[in-house]
Amino acid sequence: MSLTLSHLILHQIVKAEDDTFSLQRRDEPLANSAESEHLVSELHRVFNSKAGKGFAYFDDASDVKQWLQSHRQGELDFVDFSNQAAERLLHELSKYPFAESGTLIVAVYRSLATEYLFVGMLNSQHSMQVDEQLDIHNVAYLDVAKMDIAARIDLSSMESEPESRRYLSFIKGRVGRKVGDFFLDFLHAQEGLDVKQQNLLLMQAVEDYCTDARLDKEEKQQTRQQVYDYCTEQLKSGEEVTVRELAGELPTQDGGVDFYQYATSQGYELEENFPADRTAVRKLKKFVGGGGGLSISFDGLLLGERIFYDQNSDTLTIKGTPPNLKEQLMRRLNSESE
Repeated sequence: MSLTLSHLILHQIVKAEDDTFSLQRRDEPLANSAESEHLVSELHRVFNSKAGKGFAYFDDASDVKQWLQSHRQGELDFVDFSNQAAERLLHELSKYPFAESGTLIVAVYRSLATEYLFVGMLNSQHSMQVDEQLDIHNVAYLDVAKMDIAARIDLSSMESEPESRRYLSFIKGRVGRKVGDFFLDFLHAQEGLDVKQQNLLLMQAVEDYCTDARLDKEEKQQTRQQVYDYCTEQLKSGEEVTVRELAGELPTQDGGVDFYQYATSQGYELEENFPADRTAVRKLKKFVGGGGGLSISFDGLLLGERIFYDQNSDTLTIKGTPPNLKEQLMRRLNSESE
């Protein structure tokens, strides 16, 4: 990975038995070394791989934004910036009952043509190590793979497009912990681009486009497949969905109107580009639903072929039960009839 490290520092946040927090500061950045570059490369890779990230932007009154700007302008050195951010985080942590101890990592680096600021809090895990004398030692390591409290600021975008609402990305974290809310409060940022909503709008626009173009069933399915293939490829490559580019993959309507022109004229309010959402994209090919002890998933091609839905009676009819399910049903029915 082509990555150039500018600054890296770690601070330790410790939670006492009485649930109060204290800060153990590092007085100077870590030296640029193979180990520090490897750590930041792993942070960058894992952050990119996390699904369900949110996008945001700084409030004008954000302390972190002001400190960051002062650092970028040479008025505040990196250690002082990281210390002020750590103090701000310490203050915010005290408000949340789920908060735990952790290592605060602050890094400035460049990957390809983009410069980033990474701010994350990682847990430490313990493991056993055998040395050259075959003695066993207990060692602690940063659990980068399970990182779920982190944000990354695209410094290049923030400085070239200050009106952008998506230069800050963050991991939303596990359901119920409101980790995303906590980190936004720490950064004094507001959520901007809603990735899930953008994907839902895209899926609706595709369906309406097919209907208005009067495509038959096979043509509609082919168009859905093209959108699915494009979005899946973007997910695999780590690239975003570009609406203009997607339009080039789809057939035009009568009169030469392509998908981009259609979506724009119909007011779908799609961004020019945005990350694909795997769950939303999957709905192009599958019907998935669950509730009340029932979970159903089937390929969209089967609707009207082997699976039929009656709106009036709210009944789903399946013709041709999957063999493994049929076997389970027959076994249960036979046992109950004995």
